[in-house]
Amino acid sequence: MINSLMKALRQVRLKQGVPTDSDGKNILVAYFSRADENYNVGTIDKGNTQIVAEFIADEVGADSFHIETVTPYPADYDDCCDVAKQEQADKARPEIQGKVENMEQYDIVFLGYPIWWGDMPMAVYTFMDSYDFSDKVVIPFNTHEGSGESGTYSAIGSYLPNAQVLDGMAIQGKTAQEFSSDTQQAVRDWLDGLGF
Repeated sequence: MINSLMKALRQVRLKQGVPTDSDGKNILVAYFSRADENYNVGTIDKGNTQIVAEFIADEVGADSFHIETVTPYPADYDDCCDVAKQEQADKARPEIQGKVENMEQYDIVFLGYPIWWGDMPMAVYTFMDSYDFSDKVVIPFNTHEGSGESGTYSAIGSYLPNAQVLDGMAIQGKTAQEFSSDTQQAVRDWLDGLGF
């Protein structure tokens, strides 16, 4: 039985005219994550999504890119909310630091983010706007505090119509922050189901 990832890669390779027995799987884990004061977990040194992203990258042998805004968000939770809500209302595309070198080399992009008021942070849209995702396999994952994936997986599919967007994984931020062996196993099981 062909798993989700291999089926998507085969479709991408057929579209590109690449032999389907090629096992080239250049993988990137790109993620937005914020430390400092966070909802339900207090003040943290490493963002919830970053914890999951680092584990995924380690498990699948991927490169990583931390999506960070040029202008940092305030450390205070309420102040950060004010800025982020205004960005969302304005459909802003905040400038991000750095760039992914040789984005074209990646077949698979894991895209991670927290859910902020039912959507991805606007910096994730900046990231998606910055590259050509045509014929890539995009695998979303997110952290949240009760809203699940909040419809963002289908939103990514609509935003990146020339990519193959697979089902993602949503994990509660507090759970991610603790990252117990049970959580690690759940992430491994998800990756196994994708074919890693």
